[in-house]
Amino acid sequence: MAGGPIAPSGGKHFPAKLTSQVIICSIIAAFGGLMFGYDIGISGGVTSMDDFLIKFFHEVYIKKHKAHENNYCKYNNEFLQLFTSSLYLAAIVASFVASIVSKYYGRRPTIKAASIFFVIGAILNFFAKDLAMLIFGRMFLGAGVGFGNQAVPLFISEIAPAKYRGALNILFQLLITVGILIANIINYKTAEIHPYGWRISLGGAAIPAIILLLGSFIIVETPASLIERGKEEQGRKTLKKIRGVEDVEEEFQEIVLATQFAKKNKDSYRTLMKRTSRPQLICGTIFHLFQQFTGINVVMFYAPVLFQTMGFGGSASLLSAVITGVVNATATLLAIFTVDKVGRRLLLIEGALQMITAQVIIGIILGEHLKTTNNMSIGYAKFVVVMVCIYVSGFAWSWGPLGWLYSSEIYPLETRNAGFFCAVSMNMFCTFLIAQLFLTMLCSMRSATFYFFVAWLVTMLLYTIFMLPETKGIPIDEMVQRVWKKHWFWKKYYKDTDCYVGKGEEELQVKTEEIM
Repeated sequence: MAGGPIAPSGGKHFPAKLTSQVIICSIIAAFGGLMFGYDIGISGGVTSMDDFLIKFFHEVYIKKHKAHENNYCKYNNEFLQLFTSSLYLAAIVASFVASIVSKYYGRRPTIKAASIFFVIGAILNFFAKDLAMLIFGRMFLGAGVGFGNQAVPLFISEIAPAKYRGALNILFQLLITVGILIANIINYKTAEIHPYGWRISLGGAAIPAIILLLGSFIIVETPASLIERGKEEQGRKTLKKIRGVEDVEEEFQEIVLATQFAKKNKDSYRTLMKRTSRPQLICGTIFHLFQQFTGINVVMFYAPVLFQTMGFGGSASLLSAVITGVVNATATLLAIFTVDKVGRRLLLIEGALQMITAQVIIGIILGEHLKTTNNMSIGYAKFVVVMVCIYVSGFAWSWGPLGWLYSSEIYPLETRNAGFFCAVSMNMFCTFLIAQLFLTMLCSMRSATFYFFVAWLVTMLLYTIFMLPETKGIPIDEMVQRVWKKHWFWKKYYKDTDCYVGKGEEELQVKTEEIM
């Protein structure tokens, strides 16, 4: 593409304050994470409730209470797994649609649509009379998750000053963990309300969605989205509003230049397939594959089921899930205060090591002390809960929040929506696989299931050490110049990029060619 526009230059930090406008907008938008987290937490608890099983999965109810049933196979039922996983199939399709809506109509309308879909899904689940209506409601929830997960991290990354982008973006993951915790507490209480406690649990998903819907009328549109859609003056005014300073011209021009460069690449998905886009595509997408194959959703989806497998009663298993939810939320708070100080890579490496240790110990204990039909001693069962908490905390301050942060901040504007769709869809697809297959894996592989996830964690650790660049403190539109072109491996994807430095403004003139 000869004679391309001037691309953003690197090395500058723009004047900006951490304004109340940015904080409020970030918190409201992060309620999209609360919706997502509530659903993750609620599904596992509901599938362990007898009233729910009697109505929709009577065969599982019989197996659960049958004497001498294989400890690892009590809940192995493809339709029960489909109840959990169907949401994520719908989310994949929805996130693709959301990437288009977000580009042409803005981040704010996309967030609004997410909340509407989620409210409809919660209502259908609350009134579900048969399995078909239940699954149909789950698919509406999936549409809400797809739209929310596509728009919210991008929204926060685009309005946040570079210095605080990590902490603000992690609000999304923090609200996911809070949603999981709230869901676990609600399940613990509603399990004692017969026979409709499960309806309260599922219908409660409407509450965070309604809060997000109301909040979507308050939040501002991002300057990048406004400028991208030709509303430059409105974008300048919004930029002044969220930065809290009048001197925004330099950052404004940076966004305008990025927009001009993006418009030269009208098909963002085709641009994403170019050689010069591959570093971000590979790193942003594979991050979410790794995130799900830590095994975290084994715990989040099926914690009550898993704890009942180890011999806990119904109430005790739900209470154990509450405990892990508290650990999850608390550890995510720690990430908010450390990610912009110590960086992304250090947290990822430490988190992987911590999760590897915990999963190995869990696998050993279950292999030695939980056989096909016996009851594990309460002492070992409690120790497993402790190790699960250590594992969850390792995820919660590393691979959990940083997955959404990293993949929302690494793409240039011309491929941002398309690239983030690839990340979100990979997340949803892998979440679907785990949700659909874990109970079958547990039945066939038993305690070795945890070693399966350990192998993935070792791979993730090595990948982080050698392949993942640091992005701490880099303005979002300067990633290519300051991160990818300087990385020992990824810089080779730019070796045929013709660029030179002009005078005065030290702007980079970039001409990119598609290299197959």
